Parts: sequence; C-alpha cells; structure tokens
Amino acid sequence: MGHERGSPGRRRPASSARSSGGPISLTGRGGIVVMFAAGVVCGLLSRWFGVPLLAGGGFAAGCALAAFATRPADLLTLVVSPPLVFFAATFTVVLATALGDGALLRAVTVGVLTALASTAPWLFFGTVLVVVICLARGLRTNIRELRDKLAGVRLFEKEENENPVRWDESPATTARERRRLRHGDAD
Repeated sequence: MGHERGSPGRRRPASSARSSGGPISLTGRGGIVVMFAAGVVCGLLSRWFGVPLLAGGGFAAGCALAAFATRPADLLTLVVSPPLVFFAATFTVVLATALGDGALLRAVTVGVLTALASTAPWLFFGTVLVVVICLARGLRTNIRELRDKLAGVRLFEKEENENPVRWDESPATTARERRRLRHGDAD
C-alpha cells in the first residue's frame, strides 16, 4: 500500500516545506540581480511615463528587498555592489531607450551622464540602506571572518634579503669551473 500524496503519514520533502512558507533566501548574486532588475524596470517605467522619481525610488526599493532577502553569508558581496549595479542599470536603460536614435554614441553618453547626475542621491540612499540593513543582519560577522582569513596571509611580506639583485650561483657550478673562470671571463 502506497501513501497518497499529502497523506498525514508521509513526510514532505524539505524543498516543498521550504517553498510552502519559509523565508526566501538569495545568494549574493541573486541579490545583485534583484537590485539590477528593480533598477532597470523602474528606470524604463520612469522614462516611459515621465516620472523621474520612479527610477531612483525603484532602485532604493530593490536595494532594500535584496538586503532583506540575501542570506547572511553573502551580505559582504551585496554591500559593495550597489554603485556598480546602479551604473549598469542606468546604462542599460539609457541604451534601451536610445536605440533607434540617429547618433547612438552621443545619445548614450549624454543620457548616462544626465541620468547619473539626476539620480545620484538615490544611489547614495540605496547604498546606505543596504549597509544599514546588512549591519543589522550580521555584516560584522562576515567582516570578522574575512579579517581572520586574511590574517594568515601576509600581503606585503618583507623578504629576508631585500637586495633586488641576486648573485646566486647555479648548483652546476663546481669549484673547478669557478677557478677556471676568472674576473672578466664569460661562461
């Protein structure tokens, strides 16, 4: 006798238990994708409807959503990415809306610079929002773990012999060969 699906005697797999109501957990890359998608979608809507506030507000909302949904182990990755994600989303929106114009390079250059200048406060707000939320969710632990990993690695270790010119003799050079070679002679 087999158990029917959903019968009380049968255990549900972990994946269905997680999808039935557990919290969503994104990787660091997933959080970056959420920020980028929110920035692009809201940026396109902003341009199409003529509401400049929508682009920045949407990016900030995407930042908050990503900061809350990213798993604690990947918070450090998420914290450092908003400026680059903001630039990539802005560039994508401007490129998508400039296609079909006569001078594409000029339209993209002017459009990106104008968009970055007008929405820069939203970039700063989104970045601060991500940092604050991630600090509350355990970013200090990630920083501490990274510092501990790097403690064993000496980045700028001094060598015993700081002389950049070395006159090491090759092991093949014997005493007889050294006597044969006099000052000024070549090998």
